[in-house]
Amino acid sequence: MEKRLNLFMAVLQGLLFCTTTRCATVPAMFIFGDSLIDSGNNNYIASVTRANYYPYGIDFIGPTGRFCNGLTVTDYAGFGEAKYLGLPFPPPYLSVPSGAAMIMGGVNYGSAAAGILDETGNNYGSKISLNEQIELFGKTVEIQLTTLLLDPEALSDYLSSSLFIVTIGSNDYINNYLLPEFYSTSRIYSGEDFAKLLVDNLSQQLMRMYNIGARKMLLVGIGPLGCIPNQLAMNPNATGCVEVVNDLVRPFNQNLKQAMLKLNSTLPGSFFVFHNIYDTFIDMVQNSSKYGFLVTNQACCGHGRYGGQLSCLPMERPCSNRDQYLFWDSFHPTQAANAIMSNGCFSATATDCFPITGDQLVEI
Repeated sequence: MEKRLNLFMAVLQGLLFCTTTRCATVPAMFIFGDSLIDSGNNNYIASVTRANYYPYGIDFIGPTGRFCNGLTVTDYAGFGEAKYLGLPFPPPYLSVPSGAAMIMGGVNYGSAAAGILDETGNNYGSKISLNEQIELFGKTVEIQLTTLLLDPEALSDYLSSSLFIVTIGSNDYINNYLLPEFYSTSRIYSGEDFAKLLVDNLSQQLMRMYNIGARKMLLVGIGPLGCIPNQLAMNPNATGCVEVVNDLVRPFNQNLKQAMLKLNSTLPGSFFVFHNIYDTFIDMVQNSSKYGFLVTNQACCGHGRYGGQLSCLPMERPCSNRDQYLFWDSFHPTQAANAIMSNGCFSATATDCFPITGDQLVEI
């Protein structure tokens, strides 16, 4: 009884958040990953990968550190226009004052240039690798959440009811394997072996999260990196997407899906879901008019071939018809594309998540 009362008091402190359409279906959302979901952590570290300047955030509240013109995929899942989960935006971990109750609604640990491998993204300076993000999550539980939720059973209930989203792996290709001038991985591993290396490492990292208390985990696959303006600019002879790059990514997604099934069967009380964004993104490229996109190979804000040679610069004037562009800058989708990808997992008609939808996952 005391445990339940403790948990109820925590809800009153901030776990229960209602939008105009619904109340939160999970107590919190914890986010791990890279620049696709970074909401401002890199603003606080010595990194050249920052998005804390205009025109980033031009269709939101201004530049926050999100690498987009507006909302990210996880923003839409939590509290965006779609309001699927009815949660407030989880703050960037590095922005949260010690002991702040706001942490009860979840935290975003994502960091631009981060990867599964610790060395990934070193070419950009500082970043918070996935291993480091998990360490920060452990500190969040051990120090902050334990203080706010005094009862161990209440803390366990809180963590097992929360949603954990992991969006990682793109940089292990873009800012590691595909940069032989900085990294040796492409000389050591075949594409298949590198994909296996990444998923083996990621599986161990997910088990660490499980041991800390995470139970409901949504694993987001990698999109078709050969279609982003950066890779189009680096491969000027490519017609359409750079298929050799897409061929590298597909084994990662296949291995991750199999790893997800294995984790589900071996970790008691866990439930992992795989979000396949690859197929939807390819469809947005190949059947763009179906989604309302007019431009699928050019960055809305960028320079050089396809806007992919140099990404969006401070005070640059972006394209005006942003919702008709698939890509915002050299690497990242527009918020219009993010909304579609989120809808593919968090909606009544979602088909991109396996074995169940994101909505079904939070209801478990």
